[in-house]
Amino acid sequence: MIIKSAEYLISSPDWEKCPTPNMPEYAFIGRSNVGKSSLINILANNEKLAKTSGTPGKTVLINHFLINKEWYLVDLPGYGFAKRSMSQRKQWEKMIEDYLRNRTNLVTIFILIDSRHSPQKIDIDFVNQLGEWNVPFSLVFTKADKSTQAEVSRNVKAFLNKMRETWEFLPAHFVTSTVKKSGRDAILGYIEELNAQFRAIA
Repeated sequence: MIIKSAEYLISSPDWEKCPTPNMPEYAFIGRSNVGKSSLINILANNEKLAKTSGTPGKTVLINHFLINKEWYLVDLPGYGFAKRSMSQRKQWEKMIEDYLRNRTNLVTIFILIDSRHSPQKIDIDFVNQLGEWNVPFSLVFTKADKSTQAEVSRNVKAFLNKMRETWEFLPAHFVTSTVKKSGRDAILGYIEELNAQFRAIA
């Protein structure tokens, strides 16, 4: 897929204020500081599209971007640690759950996982929660340039093996590096396939 245009549309406090659900939509989420904004910018071919920050918990709303005027890319608040109050975190959790369970044009959610670490309970719990909600998802292992290839492979394999304990089928997964732009073409190609399926049944 060639990215011809990428533009910021709107930031919404809840799913009901999101744009009309008339195009395929792909949401990105992960633990705070997993490299979400950097990945979004690489995918969109615009390094200033999503605001990157060294401070965890920077994204607090549902941010919509229009790509090629034919599909939505959505930046969601991270889950897990953020320097926010418990009430604020609860509010985010409800906003994210409502969005994921009610957004009719959401094709898949990309869950970002830091490839430098062995499986983390918070990521596994979130994956299992999506399973209970029947929300389709894919896995994106980030920051592959910050470890050896062997370590990344070991951590990815360990995560997938952990999922196999309770999952019959594993989702699509991608290994990425925003520094080397690796994984970009594979993710965009996957989105292109899903867009075609979306249009075929629309």
